[in-house]
Amino acid sequence: MTNTFLWNGKPIEFNSGETVANALHRSGHFIFGISPNGQNRSVFCGIGQCQNCLVEDEQRGEVEACLILCKRDMRLFSSDMVVKSREAQDD
Repeated sequence: MTNTFLWNGKPIEFNSGETVANALHRSGHFIFGISPNGQNRSVFCGIGQCQNCLVEDEQRGEVEACLILCKRDMRLFSSDMVVKSREAQDD
C-alpha cells in the first residue's frame, strides 16, 4: 500500500520517516505558499528556525514542513490556499 498525504487536495507519496518538505520537493513542489510580505515560502534553514516553510495542517494549524513527519491521510495546504479559503468564507 502506498503512503500518501493530501497537498492542496492532491495526493503526495512519501516514504516512512520522511518530512513533509522532503516529500513535497521529491514530487516537484518547491514553493509552499506565499508569506504575508508576498515572498514565496519554501525550505530555507531546514531546522525550523526561519519559519519559511510553514504550511497549514488541517488538524494542527501552521506547522514547519521541514520538521513534521509525513503521516498517511494528513491534509496539508499551502498558505495562499488557506488565505483564499478564508476570503471565500468571508464573502
